[in-house]
Amino acid sequence: MNIFLIGSGGREHALACAIAASPLTTRLYAAPGNAGIAEEAETVQVDVRDASAVIAFCTEKAIDLVVVGPEGPLVAGIVDHLTAAGIRAFGPDQAAARLEGSKGFTKDLCTEAGIPTAAYGRFTDTDAALAYVRQVGAPIVVKADGIAAGKGVVVAMSLEEAEEAVRACFDGSFGAAGAEVVVEEFMTGEEASFFVLSDGRTGLALATAQDHKRVFDGDKGPNTGGMGAYSPAPVMDEAMIARTMAEIIQPTIDTMARRGTPFKGVLFAGLMITDAGPKLIEYNTRFGDPECQVLMMRLVDDIVPLLLATIDGTLDQMTPRWRDEVALTVVLAANGYPGDYARGSEIRGIASANALEGVKVFHAGTRGEDGRTLANGGRVLNVTALGSTVAEAQARAYEAVNRIDWPEGFCRRDIGWQAIARGR
Repeated sequence: MNIFLIGSGGREHALACAIAASPLTTRLYAAPGNAGIAEEAETVQVDVRDASAVIAFCTEKAIDLVVVGPEGPLVAGIVDHLTAAGIRAFGPDQAAARLEGSKGFTKDLCTEAGIPTAAYGRFTDTDAALAYVRQVGAPIVVKADGIAAGKGVVVAMSLEEAEEAVRACFDGSFGAAGAEVVVEEFMTGEEASFFVLSDGRTGLALATAQDHKRVFDGDKGPNTGGMGAYSPAPVMDEAMIARTMAEIIQPTIDTMARRGTPFKGVLFAGLMITDAGPKLIEYNTRFGDPECQVLMMRLVDDIVPLLLATIDGTLDQMTPRWRDEVALTVVLAANGYPGDYARGSEIRGIASANALEGVKVFHAGTRGEDGRTLANGGRVLNVTALGSTVAEAQARAYEAVNRIDWPEGFCRRDIGWQAIARGR
């Protein structure tokens, strides 16, 4: 098959590696791509925000399958345009992608379907949101309703912080994403990421992971798109997975189907594991980043048949296999991230890091120039390693990190700490 991958981050580099390894893949193209993706696919100049340009490219190259990595094109309806043009595409259509595109939409669906989640309020003006915040008190969670690259959520530990977050949303800090605000109850427990393929009817559990959203060690500092992850997540044992499927995932799939907007793609459930069981924090409608990187390191089977079964409605015939080993990834980010940062600094030592057994360095925000690898984003590399335990995978990943020469970057040094504290 000729396959076209849309995206440019570490998630897409991981997907590119998996797709390129498939015997079903004849040619793999990617746009816009990055320096790592260019080693696996032919990167092409196609404006992925322009559906007509994407369709024209697919027609020219006889593309059999389009894999959409990031949330932006999904929420904008790229899959609707491709489907209408007779091109198979992996990912939800625009109506189903609202599960990520609007946090308020998802919260209302939870209410309708009886899905456990935090108590909440939806607001379109500052005064009403502030009144709710003051009524509930801190700690409390303030979220921009739309997509904001993982940065539109503030876990406010004081009323002042919550009020500032509300004003920031309505003052335009997150653009159109902050035109509506969701204010939620603060939940206590352990967070986990859970990934499920859905063909509109059947939900097929993939694997679990644990992300690290805060920018600094000890889970300090502002939220980011994710500073590291590992898989599997010890908190998600078989019993918790079964409860999550029965209480959260399947009711979501059933409700979306009943509404006439069946969900086809990957559901990424952000969960809080509380004393009362799993509760939904939010949905993403694509593979997580950096969670995808650890999932692809553990996936034994060919990914392409899984993507096709999701489109064709045959997931009930699929049983993916996973390595028993733990995969752990450490994000190297540009100094200043998630605030302002510089682009264009040279990164050395990637080949040396990749030479370590069980290690793969995925490119996130990079570009190639004259044989050099240059930083071209906030999150720049995902240094990923396998190990028999979280501690072993962590040690191997940081050994690889130490081989990378990039003074303009930084990373957290405690990825996996919760599992290691459990003796994993």
